[in-house]
Amino acid sequence: MKKKIGLGKGFLYAILVTYAIVTMVPFLWAISSSFKTLEEIVSGSMNFIPKNFTLDNYIEIFVRQDLFPRWLFNSAFIAITATALNLLFNSMAGYALARLTFPGKKSLFILILAILMIPAQVTMIPNYLILKELGWLNSYQGMIVPSMINATFIFMMRQFFINFPKELEEAAEIDGLSRIGTFFKVVLPLARPALAAQAIFVFMGLWNDFMRPLIIMSSPEMFTLPLGLNSFKGQFISYWNYIMAASMVFTMPVLIIYAFFNRYFTKGITFSGGK
Repeated sequence: MKKKIGLGKGFLYAILVTYAIVTMVPFLWAISSSFKTLEEIVSGSMNFIPKNFTLDNYIEIFVRQDLFPRWLFNSAFIAITATALNLLFNSMAGYALARLTFPGKKSLFILILAILMIPAQVTMIPNYLILKELGWLNSYQGMIVPSMINATFIFMMRQFFINFPKELEEAAEIDGLSRIGTFFKVVLPLARPALAAQAIFVFMGLWNDFMRPLIIMSSPEMFTLPLGLNSFKGQFISYWNYIMAASMVFTMPVLIIYAFFNRYFTKGITFSGGK
């Protein structure tokens, strides 16, 4: 029996290792190619260590291409700001639905569940028309304000706070904290695993979003990185060294965000009330 379990685990690990290799090889080749010359890339060799290591590709996109740093700033500003607003408002809304009693609470929750069933593509034209009437097209607020709340994560935070032990909140109230103080000083710090999961998904969705900026942004100076890379690819269609360098700049922030929040995302939480 133990031998069968051991063989099963070995087979599973072999599959996982194979999948990891298949996934990582193109990514490692892309990183390597971002430091290669164009001649070395088109030569067809699959070496992962550049023969002629160079930073010219990154110098080209950051120094000689005036718009690329602006695209990077636009993406970072929109993604970071909207993610921070999502963490605040989704958590507040989820906590209110889980703990507070107010008229229309059940109807509001049903409305949020109904919103989850509506595809995002259906709301694109209404959103565009509203932003046009507000004069928010081709602006940061046109990207940030419609993205600062998310029904999916309101529901997720509500489910998290329903299971949050009321004893901790009652102890905070006995110590003199108000409802708002209890939320920000006790509840929210202990919600880090849920907040980390939310931050990862929201940031990745905003960072990788192509369709919404395509509809809202019209001037090249306001493009985000996905839009900018699309035009960049058309400009340097045969210069794979520049395209690889730009792709790595686009990819690395998501990996850094995931690596930073992963320890909270994968870590369980134990409510002992000891702290």
